[in-house]
Amino acid sequence: MVPIEHDPVGDESFAYVIRGGNPISGTVKPGGNKNAALPMIAACLLADGAVTLSNVPQIRDVRMLLQLISALGADVTEEAPDRWRISANELTTRALDPGLARQIRASFLLAGPLVSRWGRAVLPRPGGDRIGRRPLDTHVHAFRALGAEVDIEPDRYVIRAPSGLTGTELFLQEMSVMGTENAVMAAALAHGTTTIRNAASEPHVQELCHLINAMGGRIRGVGTNVLEIEGRAVLGGAEIAIGPDPVEVGSFIGLAAVTGGALRITNAEPLRHHRMTAIGFARLGIRWRVDGDDIVVPAEQELVIQDDLHGAIPKIDDGPWPAFPPDLTSIMVVLATQATGTILIHEKMFESRLFWVDRLIAMGARIVLCDPHRAVVVGPSQLYGHHLASPDIRAGMALVIAALCADGESVIHNIHQVERGYELLHQRLEALGADVERIER
Repeated sequence: MVPIEHDPVGDESFAYVIRGGNPISGTVKPGGNKNAALPMIAACLLADGAVTLSNVPQIRDVRMLLQLISALGADVTEEAPDRWRISANELTTRALDPGLARQIRASFLLAGPLVSRWGRAVLPRPGGDRIGRRPLDTHVHAFRALGAEVDIEPDRYVIRAPSGLTGTELFLQEMSVMGTENAVMAAALAHGTTTIRNAASEPHVQELCHLINAMGGRIRGVGTNVLEIEGRAVLGGAEIAIGPDPVEVGSFIGLAAVTGGALRITNAEPLRHHRMTAIGFARLGIRWRVDGDDIVVPAEQELVIQDDLHGAIPKIDDGPWPAFPPDLTSIMVVLATQATGTILIHEKMFESRLFWVDRLIAMGARIVLCDPHRAVVVGPSQLYGHHLASPDIRAGMALVIAALCADGESVIHNIHQVERGYELLHQRLEALGADVERIER
């Protein structure tokens, strides 16, 4: 079984001590896309053969999901820190370990492959970030439309399809990323063809589809909101590399801009991932140039918020791909505190994602939280060091950025939340000039 019990990454007893004021500069390579790695690991359960994934991010969520599938009976081998070989030719159980499953939301991604290939899945209610209501209705409706029986119990879901699933026409009630991924994995081994309309089309959904096609599947419409999946009797092994994490890229862009450093981000896939990101960052006066597959952030940016036409207050709002990514809205709040002007940050997707801004206000930021979805930020503000706690992955990274551009020392607790999504973060920040120390409390 994949060990994580004594893995220092994600240990709740650690904190960051950050002394702000140093420019973040140099060269950094983003880790593998967390949001692609998790469904791709789940999809390995579909294969009658070994699947090798490379550029797998070294983060706790990944290791927990690997431990979950190992506990199901899959053969999980670490060939290198970022390369894993997974073979699921035999499983010993179809029920997830409740203690592990409740710690990460990605545990529910195992529902699709378990019910599709193995005919049964027993899943506890998943955990994950507390950023608002994150219903599983879309997943359940898709499974039932494909012919599965779903029993919803107070603390778990039992999904059965002893005779297999049958392809169908699906119109998802929301563009749910995980709902789309589960439906795609379920349909990959269903009898007949499934058409999914109103499907999510984020880059990580596309990467999952490319993996299934590499395993011998047939998915058309990848990158669009209509996916056609031709079910296969068997899927085979494959080898594939996971792409760079666009949220990590955006985080490093913002970090360099607000600390005044010059940064090159290699293998960033700017034209594939960051067209809308560039528009959002430009509203804060943050610009970069593209050099091949790299993003180059120049030093000492002006950081002036760009008003809309006729002097109207601008806004940054998120939405399903290709809109501005919701995982970067927390980062944008911090960046806006360092830019001259006023801007509205509108988090449309999750109703509790902005509730952490009180921590920024305590550091000196001028922010009006209008309601659960909207915050008005007036900048620039001098931020000051503070004792903080990370509430979730993205807000946690936002607080790290705030601490790195603040005057004085900050201590950030609960950093296991940040390290669930950013691999080897403190080592990489130190290499870029940050004064950051990871200490045991």
